[in-house]
Amino acid sequence: MVLIREQIRYKSRKEVEKLREAGRVAANALRLAARSAKAGVSLLELDRIAETYIRQQGATPSFKGYHGFPGTLCTSVNDKVVHGIPSKYILQEGDIIAIDCGAKLDGYHGDTCLTVGVGQITEEARRLIQTAQLAMFVGIEHCRPGQRLGDMATAVQTFAEERGYSVVREYIGHGLGRDLHEDPQVVFAEQRPGTGFRMEPGMTITIEPILNIGSYKCLVEPDGWTVRTRDGALSAQFEHDIAITKDGPDILSIPDPEFELEDGL
Repeated sequence: MVLIREQIRYKSRKEVEKLREAGRVAANALRLAARSAKAGVSLLELDRIAETYIRQQGATPSFKGYHGFPGTLCTSVNDKVVHGIPSKYILQEGDIIAIDCGAKLDGYHGDTCLTVGVGQITEEARRLIQTAQLAMFVGIEHCRPGQRLGDMATAVQTFAEERGYSVVREYIGHGLGRDLHEDPQVVFAEQRPGTGFRMEPGMTITIEPILNIGSYKCLVEPDGWTVRTRDGALSAQFEHDIAITKDGPDILSIPDPEFELEDGL
């Protein structure tokens, strides 16, 4: 436990507020892109919309150039799980798209994701999206002082699997601060209650389980970034940044009211 404490960068109240501002910029940009995710619109156009807003706020895109990633957004359509590169692909009626957005403001990062449908989507897709969002909130609810990673991960996995979905293993949450990815690693499956790091005030982490309709197994496409489900089934993800306080989880990636989507996302 001592080793873990040395690796985790605990945040002051001032630092948490800086993370909240970065999270707000990322959340607003994310929702601007999500509003534009309509049939006939390209993934590159969504990326342009998000980058323009982020830079107008005096921030920079966290993802662009990160280990060579070319976009402001990760745009993962249908069976794409995560890290989809914005491309000339034109969204089609019935697609679903997970949009992940990061913004760096005043030296701190915000990192947030949601999944939306394009036009009329199937009931199967709608249920997946709804369950993925709820799974994120189940995870957040279990981020309280004294609880352990295994308690949170078990709650998320149980919630998802009882509803017939699998939880992706390889792609997980993380600490967040001056670096986009900090310790600790935050997993959402295959953990035992009472194990893993203990939640403590001052931790800032991302809660971002990925749910698949079929198997949790994934593969990486030849571009070296885009991950898709091995069986071709749909995938969905939601993500919030949180700070753990003595009173429980504090969500940091909240958009301004005027940027909220019609369904409350």
